[in-house]
Amino acid sequence: MEIYFKSKKLQKTLSRERELKKKYGTMAKVIMSRLDDLRYCQHLGQVFYLPGNHHPLTGDKHGKMACSLTGNYRLIYGPVEPVFNEQNELIYESITEIIIYEITDYH
Repeated sequence: MEIYFKSKKLQKTLSRERELKKKYGTMAKVIMSRLDDLRYCQHLGQVFYLPGNHHPLTGDKHGKMACSLTGNYRLIYGPVEPVFNEQNELIYESITEIIIYEITDYH
């Protein structure tokens, strides 16, 4: 999949190993692995077979997804152009571009 970032600052941090280690420490290796896994997928429907418990979010984050990094930290991402069915659910196989929004502990 094609990956974009919410901001240039986030892109800089997550695209450079040194910046990633500086900001996230031991979590950096897991973040790099999750991003590589996402790049490898052809469409969003394949993420459910990857490590990290990828799952859709609800409430104010409806339309976005998350995957586990360590402890309570999650990588939040979503489709560039969401495609929903009549039940307001994402059609995962139609999505080939995502945006990385943040790494956060939302628990």
